[in-house]
Amino acid sequence: MFAVVITYKCPIEDVEKYHAEHVEFLTKQYDAGVFVASGRRNPRVGGVILASGVEKDELESILALDPFKRENLADYDVIEFIPSRMQPGFEAFIGE
Repeated sequence: MFAVVITYKCPIEDVEKYHAEHVEFLTKQYDAGVFVASGRRNPRVGGVILASGVEKDELESILALDPFKRENLADYDVIEFIPSRMQPGFEAFIGE
């Protein structure tokens, strides 16, 4: 499983120009079963994505398609982790 921490490198107004395309990107990855959860950071300096069921190099290739990454609007920190404890029902999202 991966936690992707996204940090904007530009004013939020620049990010907003690509928001609709970013949502389309997210939807495609949810439909493919790669993304488990995503959302804005608070304060709004970026976002976080939880992903599973892929290898790190494949995830990085997928993230390269995100318009925020493609347009160099944000940095992406991909953190791999192995959940050892979780709420009941979360096992389905681990992708092992």
